[in-house]
Amino acid sequence: MLEELSAKDSRVIIGLMSGTSGDGVDAGVVRISGHWKDSEIRLIHHYHYEYPEEMKRLIHKLFDFDNTSIHFLSHMNFLLGEVFAEVALETIKTSKLSEKEIDIISSHGQTVFHSPYPEDIGGFKVRSTLQIGEGAVIAERTGITTICDFRVRDMAAGGQGAPLVPFADWILFSSQKGNRCILNIGGIANVTILPEGGGIDDIIAFDTGPGNMVIDEIIRIISSGLIDYDKDGAIAGKGRVNKQLLETALSNPYFNMPYPKTTGREIFGRTFSADLYNKGKKMGLEDEDIVATVTYLTAFSISQAIYPFNIDELVIGGGGAYNLSLIRMIRELLPDVEIKTHEDFGIPNQAKEALSFAILANEVVFNSPNNVPGATGASKRVVLGKIVPGG
Repeated sequence: MLEELSAKDSRVIIGLMSGTSGDGVDAGVVRISGHWKDSEIRLIHHYHYEYPEEMKRLIHKLFDFDNTSIHFLSHMNFLLGEVFAEVALETIKTSKLSEKEIDIISSHGQTVFHSPYPEDIGGFKVRSTLQIGEGAVIAERTGITTICDFRVRDMAAGGQGAPLVPFADWILFSSQKGNRCILNIGGIANVTILPEGGGIDDIIAFDTGPGNMVIDEIIRIISSGLIDYDKDGAIAGKGRVNKQLLETALSNPYFNMPYPKTTGREIFGRTFSADLYNKGKKMGLEDEDIVATVTYLTAFSISQAIYPFNIDELVIGGGGAYNLSLIRMIRELLPDVEIKTHEDFGIPNQAKEALSFAILANEVVFNSPNNVPGATGASKRVVLGKIVPGG
C-alpha cells in the first residue's frame, strides 16, 4: 500500500485538526508531491466545522479529570471518530473532489490528556498522552486509509510527544534571510525557532505557556458558561493589566523551565484559571481587568520566551491571531520584530495545523522520520503515525 502511494507523482491528503480549545475541526485538502525538503505542497481546499454546543459540552466534560469515567472516555473516542469521518466526507464534498481521489486522511485527534514528564509507576518511568477520535472508525466510514495517533511514537522514543508541527514549519517557512519564529496561539501557545539557513537539527521549538486557554476559561467563568472566548479581545481592551495578579500567574514553575518543554490543561486549565480569577476578585479587580491581565500573561510569556533568539520575523497564527488586544500587546513587547501572519505566506490561518498534519502523513508514506528531537527531546528521529488501511 505505502509503495503504491510513494510511487505516485503526488498524493491528495486530508488533514484533520481539533485543537486544545475543543471548539471545532479544521480540515485541509492538500496535494503533495515528493517529500522532505523536496516537497511541493498545495492547499486545495479548507473546511471548518464548528462543534454544536452539545458537542462542545461533551468534549469539555472530558477535561474535568476528577469526574470523567473510563466508560465516557471510551464512548467519546468512538463518537469523535464518527464526527471526524463526517467532517472528512463533507470536506471532500465541498472541495468538489471524489472520495476515490483522496489517498489519505491524516487525523490528529482531540487531545484529552498530556503528561510529558516521567512518573514512577509499577517500576517504570512512564509519560503519556491521549488523543481520541478513533482512526478505525474514520477509515471504516470513509473507506480511506487513515493515519492517526502521531504523538505516542515520539514519547516511546523518550520525547514529550510535542510539539509536532515544527517539522512542517521547517518545510513551509525556513528562510535563508534572517531568524524566523513561527508562533501558534491555540489553547496553548507554541513557537518554532528557525535560524537563518538552518537544517532540521537546528530547530528549537516548545510551548511558551497558555495561549487562549486561560483567557477562555475566565470568560466562561465570567459569563456562567454562556460565552466561550473574548471576541476580538474586546473585553481585555476595556481593562487594565494588574501587576500583582500577573506576578502571581508568572510564579508558576513552568515559565522558568528550560526547553524542550510542553504543557496543557493539566497545568493551565480550569483549576489554574479559576484560582487566578478568585485571587483577582479578592484584590478587588473588575472582570475586565482580570481578562486584560491574563491576556497580557500570554503576550508576556511569548515575548520573554523568544527574546533570547534574536528573532527578525515573527509569523503569527492560530485562534489567538484574531484577538486584537493580544496582538497589540505582542507588538508593544517586541517593537523591533517584523510581525506577519500565515496569510502573508498564502496559508489561511485556520488551515495551517491541518495542513501540517497532512505534511506529517506524507512522510509516513515514505517511512521517513517526521519528528524533531530538538523540539520534543526524543532520543532519535522516528516515524510518527499509526496506519489504518481503508476499506
